[in-house]
Amino acid sequence: MNKFKSDNEKASPDKGTKNRLTLSQLSLSPQGKKSLGIAAIMGSVFLLLAFLSFLGSFKADFAIVQQIKHGYITSISDNLPSNWMGVTGAYLAYKFVYSWFGITAFIFPIALLFIGLQLSFDVKIPHKNKLVNSSLFLLFWLPLAISLLAKGKYDFIAGGYGVNGMLWLKQLMGAPGLVLILASSLLIFLLLVLKIDLLNKLSQPKDQVAGETVSAPIASPSTVKPTPERESPVEKMAPIHDRTYDFAVSHGQGTNANENDYIDEDNLESPQGTDFEIEDLRDRKDLEMELSERPKEEHFDTLVHADGDYDPTLDLSNYHYPGLDLLKEYTQKEPTISKSDLEERKNLIVDTLGHYKIEISQVKATIGPTVTLFEIVPAKGVRISKIKNLEDDIALSLAALGIRIIAPIPGKGTVGIEVPNVKPEIVSMHDVISSAKFQTAEMELPIAFGRTISNEVFVTDLTKMPHLLMAGATGQGKSVGLNVIIASILYKKHPAQVKFVMVDPKKVELSLYKIIERHFLAKLPDEEESIITDTSKVINTLNSLCIEMDHRYDMLKEAQVRTIKEYNQKFLQRRLSPQKGHKFMPYIVLIIDELADLMMTAGKEVEMPIARLAQLARAIGIHLVVATQRPSVNIITGIIKANFPARLAFRVTSKVDSRTILDTGGADQLIGRGDMLFTTGGDLLRIQCAFLDTPEVDAVCAFIGEQRGYPTAFLLPEAPNEGGGTDLNGDMDEGELDPLFEDAARCVVQNQVGSTSLLQRRLKLGYNRAGRLMDQLERTGVVGAHEGSKAREVLIPDEYALEQFLTNLRNKK
Repeated sequence: MNKFKSDNEKASPDKGTKNRLTLSQLSLSPQGKKSLGIAAIMGSVFLLLAFLSFLGSFKADFAIVQQIKHGYITSISDNLPSNWMGVTGAYLAYKFVYSWFGITAFIFPIALLFIGLQLSFDVKIPHKNKLVNSSLFLLFWLPLAISLLAKGKYDFIAGGYGVNGMLWLKQLMGAPGLVLILASSLLIFLLLVLKIDLLNKLSQPKDQVAGETVSAPIASPSTVKPTPERESPVEKMAPIHDRTYDFAVSHGQGTNANENDYIDEDNLESPQGTDFEIEDLRDRKDLEMELSERPKEEHFDTLVHADGDYDPTLDLSNYHYPGLDLLKEYTQKEPTISKSDLEERKNLIVDTLGHYKIEISQVKATIGPTVTLFEIVPAKGVRISKIKNLEDDIALSLAALGIRIIAPIPGKGTVGIEVPNVKPEIVSMHDVISSAKFQTAEMELPIAFGRTISNEVFVTDLTKMPHLLMAGATGQGKSVGLNVIIASILYKKHPAQVKFVMVDPKKVELSLYKIIERHFLAKLPDEEESIITDTSKVINTLNSLCIEMDHRYDMLKEAQVRTIKEYNQKFLQRRLSPQKGHKFMPYIVLIIDELADLMMTAGKEVEMPIARLAQLARAIGIHLVVATQRPSVNIITGIIKANFPARLAFRVTSKVDSRTILDTGGADQLIGRGDMLFTTGGDLLRIQCAFLDTPEVDAVCAFIGEQRGYPTAFLLPEAPNEGGGTDLNGDMDEGELDPLFEDAARCVVQNQVGSTSLLQRRLKLGYNRAGRLMDQLERTGVVGAHEGSKAREVLIPDEYALEQFLTNLRNKK
């Protein structure tokens, strides 16, 4: 499993963090939060008493406040204020109530009280966003409205802001214009913040409004945006080794710059780039370098999960999502590529191209976790094909394996040259799971694969693919990639929202997930093992999924919706009755770790249900992730390939295998250890897959498995036993015929050869089923008895006689 980890790379406990500015995300200890909360409560009580006292004592304290404003603090010792909170309370109340916001200033102590309760006692404030937005609106709208309606009589209640603001707006657009602004802003506030469509209600007939019963919609947990109070401190990581360099050439006369003229250590350490101009184009080493920062990313210390007012997770309401502490951090101690190596590689590339009279006007270098991308802009008149043909020469000059040339880069006017780093960086699962891009992803089944060549976390939605075909040679990271896909979903979804069907012919790759059977796995009712390792039982499961798919489509038809998302939303809004068979539908993800073994032993019996699921199952929430280490055409057939638009290729051994999985070359030039190419039918994207080691998978599964689960695994419908099509090892009853019996009879009669291997080849069957078909042909009189190594004798001479025979056989039934 440890395919990515370098012997010289170790995890570092040091971690630079930068706290966000929101109060709920301050990185404080529990004691610190409680202390801050108590201080906020005390402050709110102080302000509240000061404001209340000011309502009755502001005239008596007015002179004292004026003295404070002019700096005469010592002169008030003989004239004590009437305010309960003394001089400080009198002055604060004067500023907040009299000078600024009037009566709406009471919003401040109330808000401070809520903050203190949340920090000290972890009090959950319902509808927090609406309260904040409403308070801000009323703080600025209400003083203006009071001042307009009071007409100068109650200026104390409106405050200085309300009076002065009203007078200014009244002079600017008149009293009617001010009324229109206040009325329209109130309607917009009710519509956008409180979701109250006042105009729509006024336009409805009275009998309709009185007679209707409208149930408030309840949001699906998978679509609810994370609320601010559930966020947590983030880490903004910008390691020095992730920089983008620009090289540019200028034309002119003069002396050549030395090596230190176009890059220095201080500028490399700073986040700013450095531009230099050189004089002589013929000295290609004098290409200046521009440095830009790694993309800034936020990271969460705790995980964000969406929840709604009502969801299907109530059966396991105490379920806890796995934490980041279960994953290991890998911190790079030094840059993945040194400054001298970067300069040397740039010069070698430019020199090599120069030997073939290919002039370069600009070079830009982007350092990724595994490879460095040099984007070159050739001079005018240079043919791109000339650069593409120099792939081997550039690899020879750099003495590097896995050189890949992208000519041109899609969407850019540049040619890309990908050069592997000497010391590749480990992209940890902790790093991508904690990223804000994954935590705030509004996706149904988000998957955090790893980092792109520009060091950005790559997150995609499995439901948009909608099926994924993976391939790669042994030891290149395919199994780790499967673990990354599964772990991403486990970290983001509740057991009620998604189920896995796992097929593991190798018996050891997915066995760690057995412990979460009662939480996330699905199986047939009569099966003891939830992870399928016996090839003979795979067809039963695939046929069962086809039955589940058909049943779900019937439910969608009855509910008059088109997708599982619309169906579940309608169900959660109580618009579908469980008494009519409706229920919440979880997503089902079918994981097949080794397709080659299934195709060798079962052939067409596996290919057809996989193709049917891939064609139809997207809309009803069944998604396939199929992996193989043999991406040959007899394994990844045309039927399978046509229905898997999303492809993921790790390193393969030949260009033919790369074209089989990706329809283009490139996978044979990867460097292994999680280096992969991903496409959804368009451009190829190079990604360094996140590293998830076996102990981390074990820890995540153990954390989930120790919690209370459902009584059993999610049960799939039973599949009918169709002539051995669902049980490769079972015997058929006398009188039952395989669905392929007539096809097998025509095959042997047309060829006049009674051979089991012929049936395997022509009908794409496994040996067991082909043997049973031959036994049925013998019992019904189509072929003769077994004669050792010789083929059986065919007893029916031609196809016409066979059709008569088959007709009589049907009539007997």
